[in-house]
Amino acid sequence: MKNNNRTVIEKIKNLKQKRNAIILAHNYQFGEVQDIADFVGDSLDLSQKAASTSADVIVFCGVHFMAETASILCPDKTVLLPDASAGCPMANMVTAASLRDKKRQFPDATVVCYINSSAEVKAESDICCTSANALKLVKNLDNPYIIFVPDQYLGHYISTMTGKDMILWPGYCPVHARIKPEHILRLRREYPQARVAVHPECTPEVIKLADKVLSTSGLCRYAASDEVEELIVGTEIGIIHRLKKENPDKRFIPVTEQAICPNMKKTTLPKILLCLETMSPEVKVPEDIRLKAKKAVDRMLAAG
Repeated sequence: MKNNNRTVIEKIKNLKQKRNAIILAHNYQFGEVQDIADFVGDSLDLSQKAASTSADVIVFCGVHFMAETASILCPDKTVLLPDASAGCPMANMVTAASLRDKKRQFPDATVVCYINSSAEVKAESDICCTSANALKLVKNLDNPYIIFVPDQYLGHYISTMTGKDMILWPGYCPVHARIKPEHILRLRREYPQARVAVHPECTPEVIKLADKVLSTSGLCRYAASDEVEELIVGTEIGIIHRLKKENPDKRFIPVTEQAICPNMKKTTLPKILLCLETMSPEVKVPEDIRLKAKKAVDRMLAAG
C-alpha cells in the first residue's frame, strides 16, 4: 500500500506541475492528504491563499461550500473538488429560499452568514463571518436585529459573548454535536494537567467546560504556545495530525474518536490524482450569484 501511495503521490506532483495547480487541504482532511497539500488551514484562509497565487487550477480538498468560496474569490481559476459528493450537512440546513422567507419576516435585520454555507445563501446575506472573526464582527454591527445562519451553536456563543439577542437559525454541525460534556469531564480526570480547547460549533454545555473556545486556526496557534503541554481537543479529529506535526513534543488528546466528518474523509490520494487527470469535478459558481456572494465576503474582509 505504501509503495502504491508513493506512486500516486509522484503522479500527483507531476500533474500538479503540468496543470500549474495548487492543492489546498482543510485541517480535517486525512493526514496523507494534508501532507501532499501546498497549504493546510481553514476554508477562508485557504481560498485567500489560492487567490494570491499564480496557479491556474485549485484542487480543494474539503467540502463543497469551500470549493464554492474558492470559486467566488478566484473566478479566473479552475476549482476542482476531488469528490463531488463531499457536502456539509450544516450548510445544507439552510437554503436561499428559506432564508428569503426569514428576511421577509424580519425585514430590518442584518443577515450574518457563517462561511460554512452555500454560495446561494451567501448571496442572500449582508455579511459573512468565520468562527475566528465572528465575535468581533457581530460586536461591531450597529443593527440590533441580526439573523445568524446556519449554526445555532456558534450563534449562541456569539450572542452570549456580545450580549446581542440574535435570531438563530436551527442548524448545527453533526460532528461537533457528538462532543458531549461527559467526554470532557472524563478526560479532565484522566489528564488533570491538560488544557481543554473546543470549537465554537460545540454545544453550550461543552463550551462551558472548556478553557478556550477557538476556531481551527486559533486552535493551531494556541497549541504552539508555551501555555500548552497537553491539550484536549474538541473538534474534528483530523486536526490532530497537524497539531502533532507542528508540535511533536506535546500531547494532543481528541475529546472523542466519534468526532469524525465522513464528508471530509471522502477525499483520498487516488481521487486527487483522478481529478487532476480529468480536470473534474469542477465547481463553478454562476456569475450572478458569485457577485452577490462576494459582496458579503468582501464586507467581512473590509471589517477586518
